[in-house]
Amino acid sequence: MSKLINFLDRSLDCSSTRIMGILNVTPDSFSDGGSYASVDAAVETALKMLSDGAAIIDIGGESTRPGAAEVAEQDEIERVVPVIWKLRQRSRECIISIDTRKSLVAAAALEAGADIINDVSGLSWDNRMAAVAASTGAGLILMHMRGSPADMQSTENLIYNDVVNEVADFLSQATNRAMAAGVDKNKIIWDPGLGFAKDRQRNLELLRQIDRLADKGYPLLVGPSRKRFIGEILDEPDPQARDWGTGGVTAYLSMRGVEMVRVHNVAAMSQMLQVLDACRGVN
Repeated sequence: MSKLINFLDRSLDCSSTRIMGILNVTPDSFSDGGSYASVDAAVETALKMLSDGAAIIDIGGESTRPGAAEVAEQDEIERVVPVIWKLRQRSRECIISIDTRKSLVAAAALEAGADIINDVSGLSWDNRMAAVAASTGAGLILMHMRGSPADMQSTENLIYNDVVNEVADFLSQATNRAMAAGVDKNKIIWDPGLGFAKDRQRNLELLRQIDRLADKGYPLLVGPSRKRFIGEILDEPDPQARDWGTGGVTAYLSMRGVEMVRVHNVAAMSQMLQVLDACRGVN
């Protein structure tokens, strides 16, 4: 059964789990910061992700690792816009997402060729973001986070009574604000924000009860890739050595019907999902 999501003039069939490839054009992201020193290197990496099986390329110019400082809007724009523009020239069909919490960055990225706004603040950082999404018709990913990357792992931000309910309430409120601004309900995607203002226990609670979020009626994007809680489970301090653990979470999410996963190692996760789908008889 087709599960089609439309982004501007592009569409994505999520009848099986699709991959969003992470492209951080930042000097300090937790796993791949500084890996792409030039626009050409970043674009070639994006094209390789597409050939490896990514359905979406998520481009970010500000690190959101725990403790990261805010990046000035103009600096963020100068990092992401040349990459988005050149990638769009190289691939007219690919779906591009801009990972930002700032409306000016989102607007510049969309003008350069992006299709989706991936707002890790869930509209809580910049009250103009929903208007940008509405006026352009872009897709809008709403993620749950408390505080900012600089303080999201503080003691007070890690306290929950029922993490699934509280995440769902946050995302429902953000969705209502988005629709009030004119965003099409069918263009909204939810992300529970693994690792954002959550410890190992809360991340696992969200994963175990992911159906409670799916039941709210919005497509889900989940980003487990190389996260700290995987490192804690595996006793693995090196983020780049956590791909097997990431694969375990990705397979689990696919079995639970999650529409999209956001990962660093596209080739490995794509192979894993292809074989999983073949075993399940999913086309």
